[in-house]
Amino acid sequence: MAKAIMLQGTGSDVGKTVLVAGLCRVARNRGLKVRPFKPQNMSNNAAVADIPGDNNHGGGEIGRAQWLQAIACGVAPSVHMNPVLLKPQTDVGAQVIVQGKVFGEARARDYQALKGRLMDAVLDSWAKVDEGADLVIVEGAGSPAEINLRSRDIANMGFATRVDVPVVLVGDIDRGGVIASVAGTHLILPEEDRRMIVGYLINKFRGDVSLFDDGLRAIEKFTGWRCFGVVPWLKAAARLPSEDSVVLERLASGEARALKVAVPMLGRIANFDDLDPLKAEPQVEVVFVPPGKKLPADAGLVVIPGSKSTIGDLLKFRENGWDRDLAAHRKRGGHVVGICGGFQMLGRMVRDPNGIEGSITDAEGLCLLDIETVMEPEKTVRNVSARSVPFDLPLEGYEIHLGRTTGPDTVRPSAIINGIEDGAISADGKVIGTYMHGLFGADAFRGKFLESLGIRGGGIDYRAEVERALDEVAAELENHLDCDAIFALAR
Repeated sequence: MAKAIMLQGTGSDVGKTVLVAGLCRVARNRGLKVRPFKPQNMSNNAAVADIPGDNNHGGGEIGRAQWLQAIACGVAPSVHMNPVLLKPQTDVGAQVIVQGKVFGEARARDYQALKGRLMDAVLDSWAKVDEGADLVIVEGAGSPAEINLRSRDIANMGFATRVDVPVVLVGDIDRGGVIASVAGTHLILPEEDRRMIVGYLINKFRGDVSLFDDGLRAIEKFTGWRCFGVVPWLKAAARLPSEDSVVLERLASGEARALKVAVPMLGRIANFDDLDPLKAEPQVEVVFVPPGKKLPADAGLVVIPGSKSTIGDLLKFRENGWDRDLAAHRKRGGHVVGICGGFQMLGRMVRDPNGIEGSITDAEGLCLLDIETVMEPEKTVRNVSARSVPFDLPLEGYEIHLGRTTGPDTVRPSAIINGIEDGAISADGKVIGTYMHGLFGADAFRGKFLESLGIRGGGIDYRAEVERALDEVAAELENHLDCDAIFALAR
């Protein structure tokens, strides 16, 4: 059996995902066969991963964090790296994905009762990820300090105690109150959980680390835990795909560049890392527009991203007045790209006769493409190789969607996916829709697409940039953490 170590946080968004990815790359650089694992994840940023032994389907869904961590390990992602994925559809309910496939839907209260049944799937996947590995690095979810959820927990201490995995606690100093958060976690955890913690680390420190020496002594006094190190603010992390939509609240426009790309922040935005390759371009400024703000009039391109709730987000799109902003953008000659749910919104109508997304079964679209979408129960989940029709260049990406789209504008497809026409393009060529995520990650396509908008692409090898960022994160962790001690405590 492989040895294992787990990172849990004092709260959400403390940087566990990047730290696990970095430690995975550190272990790989040391010649270890390492794998990531996250028992339960909540995110609408999903990736397509292999389902071992299933040769009849395209693949299954996992959180993109585990997809990134698999890249850090140098292995193909598997659905067993993230056996339970929750994809929020409303404020109180989510779609439940188990070992890559849709298990059902559950309201938050119902899900708590469901967790006991899901632990079996978690343990089954744990055994499969363990096969052939030297080390498994586990990422928790949220915080073990949420003791009100402890009795049915499968994501943090409920998992760690069940399989006897030692835990390193991560505190985020950037948000303030890190001494209280670490000491408070020690205080409120039951003894069974507290003894699983072998130490802690501090993340996202800015400035002179020695100024926090007294803070480390205070934490040791309150907890008795050893400190594995203080990690500085990792600048390279900004070049890695983001998983949690909470980061969107911190994204703002940077310096003015040749092309401004406006992206409405949909309430159930999904797979917004589709925009990361554009953000990496030196001539491109990507602006995520929050609800209540207008789409900027000086944007040359508007990208409507994926959505976990197309009809719900379409209605909110109108409430925000973004439909009027988009119409004005088109009158100015602006370009529009809709991806997956965003593609569906661009049509005349979205219909959901089976109520898959909720009680509202019809919604008028934005009418920028002459198409109509009907939601259907079977979900398409697959990695794809494709070819751009307008630029005749190869594309690589994936599909995760419900629905079938038809209409006159589909005679001008945006891509050929596995020999089948996909998407639609308006008669003037300025509105493009596709079901394929990841198209901007194709370097040659991205360069030609930007060229068609009058912008010179930077010739960036985006995948190589992600690999370099992982290497930089790993180097920082080697410098600032006692990685030897962390790996030695794995069992």
